Amino acid sequence: MEVFDYSFDNLAKLIKGFTEKLHIGRYSLYLMDYGAPIGFRLAEKHPERVEALIVQNGNAYKAGLREFWDPIRAYWQNPSSANAAPLAGFIAPAGVKWQYTHGVRDAEKISPDNWNVDLRHLTRDGNASIQLALFYDYQNNVPHYPAWQAYFRKHQPPTLIVWGKNDHIFPAEGAYPYRRDLKNLRLHLLDTGHFALEEDGPVIAGLIREFLRSELPAR
Repeated sequence: MEVFDYSFDNLAKLIKGFTEKLHIGRYSLYLMDYGAPIGFRLAEKHPERVEALIVQNGNAYKAGLREFWDPIRAYWQNPSSANAAPLAGFIAPAGVKWQYTHGVRDAEKISPDNWNVDLRHLTRDGNASIQLALFYDYQNNVPHYPAWQAYFRKHQPPTLIVWGKNDHIFPAEGAYPYRRDLKNLRLHLLDTGHFALEEDGPVIAGLIREFLRSELPAR
């Protein structure tokens, strides 16, 4: 049985193959969290396929990697069991719930179904090692940042940023630098956390509709 090597390069190849299998030649990308480095790989490699970008708490600048990343950076430097131990909390029940509720206006309105469904998958046999592999491989996204920024400057894709500004994982400091490289950019910082759709889904949906109607009127 072939073993899949969990890396962002391989995940990008998987998604690229999926779009090509379905003969999707043009698309807009919604980029969030781990999906951002996957989508930016696709955009950099095939800019002619990208009609627009929608970025929601997805990083492409070093300024967006702050103190949350310190224990992960320690693991990058030395992937020992001692440095892996603190990372287990990110996929434990309390840690997953925290990702959904930290920084929101009203945690009581966030459905527990979110973290319970996530945990059902995160606690499958073998998943802990997969998550560790992705934590470790995330360091390989950082050297790509200059190339992704060059892609922004050269190709200028219409871009909408809808960012939960209270996110501790990908804080708002990662949203502002896009303004340096993108001319056709709409930036909205929302008073919510990491999973901004959970609290501001209707707001974000409305902004996306307006953005796409304006930038891709023929669609």
